[in-house]
Amino acid sequence: MKIRVYQLAKEIGVPSKQLVEELKKLGIDIVSYQSTVDEETADLLRELLKNEPKSEQMSSSTGESESKKENVSSGVSKTEEKPKKLAPKRPPIVTVMGHVDHGKTTLLDAIRRTHVAEKEVGGITQSIGASVAEYKGQKIVFIDTPGHEAFTEMRARGAMVTDIVVLVVAADEGVMPQTVEALNHAKAAGVSIIVALNKMDRPGANPDRVMNQLASMGLIPESWGGDTIYVPVSAIKGEGIEDLLEAILLIADLLDLRGDPKAPLKAYVIESRLDKGRGPLATVVVREGTLHVGDFVVVGTTHGKIRAMFDDKGKSISSVGPSMPAEIMGLEDVPEAGTPVIQVNTQEEAEKLSHGNADEERDKQQKSRKQFSLEEILSRSEEARPVLNIILKADTAGSLEAVQNALLRLEKGEVDLNIIHAGVGAISEGDVILAEASKAIIVGFNVRPVGKTNKLIDEKGIQVLTYRIIYDLVDDVSNMLKGLIKPKEVEVILGHAEVRRTFRVPRVGTVAGCYVTDGKITRNGKVRVLRNGIIVAESGIASLKRFKDDVREVAQGFECGIGLDNFHDIKEGDIFEVYTIQEETA
Repeated sequence: MKIRVYQLAKEIGVPSKQLVEELKKLGIDIVSYQSTVDEETADLLRELLKNEPKSEQMSSSTGESESKKENVSSGVSKTEEKPKKLAPKRPPIVTVMGHVDHGKTTLLDAIRRTHVAEKEVGGITQSIGASVAEYKGQKIVFIDTPGHEAFTEMRARGAMVTDIVVLVVAADEGVMPQTVEALNHAKAAGVSIIVALNKMDRPGANPDRVMNQLASMGLIPESWGGDTIYVPVSAIKGEGIEDLLEAILLIADLLDLRGDPKAPLKAYVIESRLDKGRGPLATVVVREGTLHVGDFVVVGTTHGKIRAMFDDKGKSISSVGPSMPAEIMGLEDVPEAGTPVIQVNTQEEAEKLSHGNADEERDKQQKSRKQFSLEEILSRSEEARPVLNIILKADTAGSLEAVQNALLRLEKGEVDLNIIHAGVGAISEGDVILAEASKAIIVGFNVRPVGKTNKLIDEKGIQVLTYRIIYDLVDDVSNMLKGLIKPKEVEVILGHAEVRRTFRVPRVGTVAGCYVTDGKITRNGKVRVLRNGIIVAESGIASLKRFKDDVREVAQGFECGIGLDNFHDIKEGDIFEVYTIQEETA
């Protein structure tokens, strides 16, 4: 008969983490709190730990002599093992993520209705991007603002706010594109993951199918011998909520989360906004230390004196400690999510530091292109072998699978390959943010960046490689892995034009009435036709006109008529991306 580690820990009355350490001392290295041990090992642990205090708090306050403590754990005294000053435990900080419409908000609402820290009429009266729940006398902080893109953007700035991610998946729909994105962002952050199988009340609910899908992505259920907790819930009926909270507290116990309210402040912005009446407002979460009303703070490139603070119920508070959220008022400007909050002594010191941060930010933006070049990514790898991180996007699921399988079959050269995210659809701002946080390049097959993504790519200096032929893509990545990373040709984007109207011209075909949104359109340029970020055609410019006149180029902000070579299936809303290919000079 076997028993799980966390069940044995509860029986003996010691933290799961302590039991894991004892197992390691017995030579059992590959163990987690959800692993199982046989009855013989369990009896040995019961014997070893039968004289142990029931909790770490009891251990710190007991009056046992040092000689008694030396009888435990291979003769090493507990006085020597224990830090001189162990910081108090802090509540876990949990971010809920998942696909749209899979019930993230409903799940949070179900938790709030029954487990808000202060049970009162009205519950959460003011949304500040975080809320506090209480279960079995322990608080849990839920961050409900950031989607997976904002989550990773915070991590890119070094803001390790979240301890645990709850990945919400609808049991009747299974894994969806945003589920995969959220999972990859959570994995990249290296945080613990719990899967909430939501909508279990639906007739089509199939939890086994979801577990199979996620198991193939590395989330092996504990019932299959893995390390991932799966909790069936019905947020709309309030079923399984307590099981989920139990799982969160179990992992928090293993992580042994601690925060010293007297330590130097470590706090981060998770959300910010501009209020017409109260000015710039920022929601912060404290990891260590304490933030007070009246403190002078620096938040990135802005600063201020905290004039007021509000908790997640909208109540005015005077201070906030480890793990707890608060909305602060008194900053000069609206800060970005993920920005650290730094306490200083005077207004003058705050101004000086924030101005210095502004100068540093400008310098960082200027250096970003070099910083994220492929050569830099590979040359600065701290591993014994350099690793090439890739974000892979394709136009269809079939194409994505084919490209991914082809890349995974490549022989390893001087560089290892790591596909940190693969998805269907246009290259998005979220992909760029993930690439920045993970020091990755973006590889697209039959897709292009859309909207403001091109500007963000330029600002962040992310390398983006796009292909129409799978063999070219595979060959280039293969050369990268062999250390042959210098491209033979360089693509230069000249500009983009949006199709506003289409005209059918006899003996000519379709002509597009366009507006040049950026750059310029040149008569001799090559053209990609983009529809929702997907490449539908590549062509050349057959005609370029301003009114009735033929012209060589049309600049940004002007309208023009464009005819393409051998392509007439042009739709309103299409984007013409005009580019040239240049040989790279040595």
